[in-house]
Amino acid sequence: MEVQITKLRDNFKGTHYLIKTADNKTLFLRTWEPSKKNDMAILIFHGITAYSGPYEAVANPLLTTGASVFGLDLRGHGLSDGIRGDYPNKKQLLSDLYEAINFLKQKFSKIILLGHSLGVLVAGFVSIHYPEDIDGLILLSAGREVKPGVYTPLSIKTKLKILFCSIFSPSKPVINYYRDGMTGLDDPLFNFKYTLRFIKIFNPKKFKFIEKLNMPVILGIGEQDEVFSIKSAEDLLNEIPCDNKEFFVMKGTKHAEFAPKSFEPLISWINQNF
Repeated sequence: MEVQITKLRDNFKGTHYLIKTADNKTLFLRTWEPSKKNDMAILIFHGITAYSGPYEAVANPLLTTGASVFGLDLRGHGLSDGIRGDYPNKKQLLSDLYEAINFLKQKFSKIILLGHSLGVLVAGFVSIHYPEDIDGLILLSAGREVKPGVYTPLSIKTKLKILFCSIFSPSKPVINYYRDGMTGLDDPLFNFKYTLRFIKIFNPKKFKFIEKLNMPVILGIGEQDEVFSIKSAEDLLNEIPCDNKEFFVMKGTKHAEFAPKSFEPLISWINQNF
């Protein structure tokens, strides 16, 4: 059954903003405010299948720094407009990201991006195309190579079906996303089907940080992460051209399930750098 995004968004009672895009779509920006705030914003980019709602477990510890925390639902995700599991092209993605960053720039003097899993690529795109608009990068649950056996290889028949559908109906989500241990299976706002053009935009094997980053960067990986090994996460951090970068292991944490005290090194890093 199709989820009525507009109705759910209109009925949402929590603190949030709505951003109108250049092509007249609405992006949903969830907010979490500290009791005593400073001039810093932390913008969370969610992982694949997800949206901003489940990241309250990440936002709450960050509020202790005095930063206001925001979670953007990417187009086609959560309470944002768009075909579920689709992005028409990278140009549209960059335009959406610019509008979200620019919205926060009007309110805060410092902006830190926090990307989780697929959101690490989103944060990376911003750091490449709009580096002057951000002050730091937090990258969580990411690595250079996925652990063997995490994803089942597609059969030739399935690949041909995906290719055929994508040629004649590129906006139709035809790729089923699945791995053991996924969260959100009982949440109607999670996506589990994607278009081929979405997957191509977010191909981690083709992504590289091409310019030197003149900002602090920290990368964290859960010690029980099911998708990436600690070594793979370290390899990714080593590729990032930055003089001020740190690495930490999140104790008792899985890929998308965070232990309460696992953010303590991250809180210390924020307080030291900002």
